[in-house]
Amino acid sequence: MKRYCVQQEGPDWSRADLLTDFTFAWENRLSPKTGFRAVHDTTHLHFRFDCLDDDLVLPNADSEMERVLGSDRVEIFFAPDLSLQPYYCLEMSPRGEVLAYKARFYREMDWDWSCDGLEIDAKIRDDGYSVTGRIPLTTLRALDVLRGHEMLAGLYRAEFHHKPDGTVHAGWMPWVNPGTSKPDFHLPESFGMLHLAGLEF
Repeated sequence: MKRYCVQQEGPDWSRADLLTDFTFAWENRLSPKTGFRAVHDTTHLHFRFDCLDDDLVLPNADSEMERVLGSDRVEIFFAPDLSLQPYYCLEMSPRGEVLAYKARFYREMDWDWSCDGLEIDAKIRDDGYSVTGRIPLTTLRALDVLRGHEMLAGLYRAEFHHKPDGTVHAGWMPWVNPGTSKPDFHLPESFGMLHLAGLEF
């Protein structure tokens, strides 16, 4: 269990635990620095990803879904339990685009789902990007993913880069390594338990 969240009246990131255990689980190469923080107040869970990235991949496409799936991004999955029946997914690009969907194991997607009250802000920097957001605690409780002080969640980064021939290589970085032979985030083994310290309920 990871304690990562402290009670706050606002997102004072300096008091949050920093999670940096994001690695290329399916490649033997150095992982760029990735940090995740979260805090909560009486109404919202606030979260933040900070990613070092010297080669952002941000394709243009007709739909937001295509733009998100083709780009560098960070992801959060929430689930009531490890059966993943259902689970909820947020994939967020450095441009602040969001692909939100509900799913059931294994990869049965409901693309019409949206996360009530979700707010996202993203910033591109010279050395990478950050994505911050907040979700009402009432939404997390209604989805049955916040139970008391605990929440089952997967945290991920999709790290893309341009190859010398101009094509794009897709790299996959989970917070929890599921131990599979091929890249896959949509497995119970890739989830961890988050603890919201000091949460009143």
